[in-house]
Amino acid sequence: MSTFHSRSNSLPSKSHPLLDEIQDHLCQLRGSEVTSAKSIRSNLACLVNLHEGIKNLIQVPSIQQAISHYQCGNWIDEILEGSLRLLDLCGFSRDVVCLIKESVQNLESCIRRNRVETSAAEDINSYVASRKKINQMVRKKFKNMKSLNQNLTPFLEKAEDLKAIVTMLKEMEAISSSVLKSALILVSAEKRTSKQRSWLLLSKFTQTSHVSHEMEQEIDGGNMLYAWNVNVLQKGMGRTTKQNVLWKLKSCEMTIQDLEEGLESFFRSLVKTRVSLLML
Repeated sequence: MSTFHSRSNSLPSKSHPLLDEIQDHLCQLRGSEVTSAKSIRSNLACLVNLHEGIKNLIQVPSIQQAISHYQCGNWIDEILEGSLRLLDLCGFSRDVVCLIKESVQNLESCIRRNRVETSAAEDINSYVASRKKINQMVRKKFKNMKSLNQNLTPFLEKAEDLKAIVTMLKEMEAISSSVLKSALILVSAEKRTSKQRSWLLLSKFTQTSHVSHEMEQEIDGGNMLYAWNVNVLQKGMGRTTKQNVLWKLKSCEMTIQDLEEGLESFFRSLVKTRVSLLML
């Protein structure tokens, strides 16, 4: 980030606690690897703290004075558009996770209740159909999403300090978007193509393309029930098999519940940040 110069209506100095706090969160997210549902949940928690810091930063009087002085309506509009995109993506992610949790809970309930082998197979067929529908929703969402525009409205030469803050806000949007996309890829158990793998990049600011074996295993584990061989179940679901399926479903449900809570918390922080931006 560029150095902040002192002047009558100066912005916070580079050593301002809020700027240091925000940079710490950004550095943590830049250096993180999307390795599992646990790491995505951790990134969501970090994003909540990041947005809280941003919200507090844009409420600093000197920043609001600088915005008013330089008449920064254009870049405010750009940031507001970005916050709206994040709200939409986070809301969609939250809905998808909720639908998947419901489908897992329904299957779990049916398997516990049913003792007829053909009924168990029908329940799993219904689950697979539900997951296919959800995955189609996710693919359609990704297809319709617009690419993030990293270009900023030109700044006055004297507003370089303010430009540094806006650049930081754009980076926050890019990272937030990538974390949400990674969560969707994980819970929808989509097999990643080279294009999908690029969504796991936290942003153009973090040139990380590593996808860990741990995440591969989690996605494969999710596909275990998505691509279950129903013919095997029709031949008989023994007690051991049934307990194994129920255990996997419960584990899946707990993971999804944790992500759902993280997304809900992040959605609330996005709303607060947007309200602060609207007041500029």
